Amino acid sequence: MTQEIFSSLGTLLMLIILQAVLGFDNLLYIALESKKAPQDKQSIVRKTGIGIAIFFRLLLLLFLIKLIEKFEHPFIDRDYEFISLKMNLESLIILLGGVFILYTSIKEIWHMLSYEDNIEVKTSNSAAKSIFMIVLMNLVFSFDSILSAMALTENNYLIAIAIIIGGILMIFAANKVAEFLQKNRMYEVLGLFILFLVGIMLISDGGAKAEMVIMNHPITAMSKSTFYFILVILILIDVVQTKYQKNILKRSGQKKEINNY
Repeated sequence: MTQEIFSSLGTLLMLIILQAVLGFDNLLYIALESKKAPQDKQSIVRKTGIGIAIFFRLLLLLFLIKLIEKFEHPFIDRDYEFISLKMNLESLIILLGGVFILYTSIKEIWHMLSYEDNIEVKTSNSAAKSIFMIVLMNLVFSFDSILSAMALTENNYLIAIAIIIGGILMIFAANKVAEFLQKNRMYEVLGLFILFLVGIMLISDGGAKAEMVIMNHPITAMSKSTFYFILVILILIDVVQTKYQKNILKRSGQKKEINNY
């Protein structure tokens, strides 16, 4: 009995860690999306969005338990001259989510490059719209984490508990990430390029799940190790670049002081 309890606790801990690791990209999206809402409502947008998303994640878990075979069964099976695919509902949702995140990141990067006095007005959303987008994209990100959890254990109660605990941790983490980005605006560019990378990863994953072949070249999913390796490189580049710019500004200030003297 004691051994079973410790085994269940160990599995639960693994599931919570899985939720945290796979939820990093989701966390970043939440922080950036909530920033579009009115400033006085951004915190409540994050909390409400994640809270509703937890409820829908539990529904998704129940849905997958009952209809996992239908999710895996392809409803589009085509073999054309230039492209072939076996599209099921899971691969379609992941592909569409990847395309949307890719579009969002490119659009926000373009806004940063195009200076306009009223850019804040153009990019602002209502609180309701931001909450809707957070819930919608949370469901897209949920597929990998829930299916991975179902592969680890058949105890659906443990998965449900891990989803709830992971959601509560995400609420606190999202506020911290959002506050960090608010105080360090230069890292928003890094965040958007990470989202760009997430979009590419989801598109490749969706294409692989759909067994998509384009001009005799099969689409392969980007491995998690490759994703995190590129992520680390992006962060290192940003840290070194920021430090280098600060050193240049510091030296320029020192030269001005010497010239004035």
